[in-house]
Amino acid sequence: MHSASEDVSQSDKKLLEDLSGSDKAIGVLTSGGDAQGMNAAVRAVVRMGIYVGAKVYFIHEGYQGMVDGGKNIVEANWQDVSSILQVGGTVIGSARCKDFRTREGRLRAANNLIQHGITNLCVIGGDGSLTGANFFREEWQGLLQELIQQGKIDKAAAQKYSHLNIVGMVGSIDNDFCGTDMTIGTDSALHRIIEVVDAIMTTAQSHQRTFVLEVMGRHCGYLALVSALACGADWVFIPESPPADGWEDQMCQKLSENRARKKRLNIIIISEGAIDCYNKPITSDMIKDLVVKRLGFDTRVTILGHVQRGGTPSAFDRILASRMGVEAVVALLEASPETPACVVSLSGNQAIRVPLMECVQMTQEVQKAMDEGKFDSAVKLRGRSFENNLRTYKLLVHKKPDNEQTRSNFNVAVLNVGAPAAGMNAAVRSAVRTGISQGHTMFAVADGFEGFIKGQIKEIKWSDVGGWTGQGGSLLGTKRTLPAKNAEAIAEQIRLHNINALLLIGGFEAYLGLLELSAARAKYDEFCIPMVMVPATVSNNVPGSDFSIGADTALNAITDTCDRIKQSASGTKRRVFIIETMGGYCGYLASMSGLSAGADVAYIFEEKFDIRELQSNVEHLTEKMKTNIQRGLVLRNENCNENYTTDFIYQLYSEEGKGVFDCRKNVLGHMQQGGSPSPFDRNFGTKISAKAMQWITNKLTETYRQGRVFANSPDSACVLGMRRRTLVFQPVTELQDETDFKHRIPKEQWWLKLRPLMKILAKYKASLDVSDAGQMEHVNRRLTQDSHHFIAI
Repeated sequence: MHSASEDVSQSDKKLLEDLSGSDKAIGVLTSGGDAQGMNAAVRAVVRMGIYVGAKVYFIHEGYQGMVDGGKNIVEANWQDVSSILQVGGTVIGSARCKDFRTREGRLRAANNLIQHGITNLCVIGGDGSLTGANFFREEWQGLLQELIQQGKIDKAAAQKYSHLNIVGMVGSIDNDFCGTDMTIGTDSALHRIIEVVDAIMTTAQSHQRTFVLEVMGRHCGYLALVSALACGADWVFIPESPPADGWEDQMCQKLSENRARKKRLNIIIISEGAIDCYNKPITSDMIKDLVVKRLGFDTRVTILGHVQRGGTPSAFDRILASRMGVEAVVALLEASPETPACVVSLSGNQAIRVPLMECVQMTQEVQKAMDEGKFDSAVKLRGRSFENNLRTYKLLVHKKPDNEQTRSNFNVAVLNVGAPAAGMNAAVRSAVRTGISQGHTMFAVADGFEGFIKGQIKEIKWSDVGGWTGQGGSLLGTKRTLPAKNAEAIAEQIRLHNINALLLIGGFEAYLGLLELSAARAKYDEFCIPMVMVPATVSNNVPGSDFSIGADTALNAITDTCDRIKQSASGTKRRVFIIETMGGYCGYLASMSGLSAGADVAYIFEEKFDIRELQSNVEHLTEKMKTNIQRGLVLRNENCNENYTTDFIYQLYSEEGKGVFDCRKNVLGHMQQGGSPSPFDRNFGTKISAKAMQWITNKLTETYRQGRVFANSPDSACVLGMRRRTLVFQPVTELQDETDFKHRIPKEQWWLKLRPLMKILAKYKASLDVSDAGQMEHVNRRLTQDSHHFIAI
């Protein structure tokens, strides 16, 4: 196996070795409200900075520390950022600073920076913090002249430190900054919200209650909208899209209908900045009073408040912050006096740079549109993903009246194939409700193709999938059985139930199953129907998609377990943990959890290793144990090597580490497939299934001729995958060339490019390709692209 980057010759690459920070000093600060993942960003900046030979300084307490100087500006070493990856908040402190808003305050700040030789600033905060940094940068020359006049610095110092470079990272749980798909802290805040909603659901169902949940978001409804989508809330209030006149009657009617259908629980989610169409506030108490007065329902209000900011960061936020921190240092190394201040952003699965002030301007445009009552414009300015979230939520929550005119007379079957993955149920719910809203009759197939063969097929209705989003595993049942050997029996069932289209939700078996059904079209006309597969597997090994439903939940399960295992070592003697992850031959889980848990090494099938490398890794850990860092974490993908088993690696490390450290091993097993789905998996499953059903509807219309559906072209049997920022339908037959069938993985995998990051942050020498960096993307161009970005859940 080889990574995509190996196809590029070394001479064509721009490697990290070409960039040196030996004569540079970098200051890192966190400012404004805290957000989970900020510490991961600080850790990445410090370790990457030291790695390239720069001096890195903590600036404690944000801009206040920069103004006050003294002990607030301290040089950081490698060990200073050990064990902060899993800590919420910010260990270097954050504070609002009035002094920095004055010329005198900024003059003191500039002087303090120059005393430490800092002319590269990495600011982690919201748009206010980043705007302040940019203003500071523009004033820099004038501040230096004033310091010369005051006799605080000489002309030589002013010449040496003549310009200030600024790179920002957005730390904000609200995801309210234009120009990036996701801000640091948002995913973790969603985890906190969903944990609370799941807990509330159990108590609310016991008492037939209505719950009004108020979440953060004074100016941005992202958290409210996405959490409503993730838990199937009955109503949501967000500032960008206020309810129309008469909403009180509509909401009460919906809650009343729910009760009539014996639904024991109503959930209403409201953003703290919710308003009506006249820009007047809508509060959680107003909603409660309305429900009690009109309907007499037992109604409770829960205001989540700062709980959303707290707790340990999710795996996604750790990886995002680590990638952004590394990219921020590279950006500072490449900056020249002419380089505008930039923000490191996420675009699909790439870290990119965008001009800071473009982003700030676009963010301010959203608020301006809301203030002027142009709510449609505000939703559009938030980006296509936000718009898509809102559209999908409305589609899945509000059932259209059922009548003969809206019925399509098409029957669509949905089934799960392969191993269970968290988020499958959310995908099925979305498919069923989208299909019904488009007039189709939906059929559920139990136990995958095995159930198909046995005729375990029945109609599934709108209310049958209520409450499915938060359920782990597969409520339909799923098996690994493939269809080819029983194609005739499956064709018979398709004929019996008059099934006109198929939606497969599953992993590599679903991919193989779709290939087999497509091949069987030559023999059986029954398979000449639109068929689409949605990837759902913890292994994330489906060709044609960067992400699969279930992989994020598994990643969080592994990361959480690694945190606990590392914690168990605190207070004990030096210890190394060998942990085996799932994934078949795909190293995605081992690599990404290695990055999010701060592992020293992750052994995977795609990156060959030998006994010399194992020996080198042991020596590396032995050296590490001589410092204050007294524990090590080694991850091993289950099929990375048939000879270097988990037991072998455990015994090798135990023997070679004698007298220095002892070892423990852990095989995580099927706990990685279980648990409640993460917010990402709930929403990715919801949105990708809705998209798949819309494709099915279009294909059914296109291929319906003379009273029947007939579809046998390659583009009528597709895998729906996420490629960078876009959901793409790809004929399954065309994906065969991209597949390593023996090892059940795609031939090229995007995440392999992130492997060097883990090594660099663990103090290994590694070659990092930075050829994608330095390409400043403009936010206006990106926001007008027709994209459904993968994480805009």
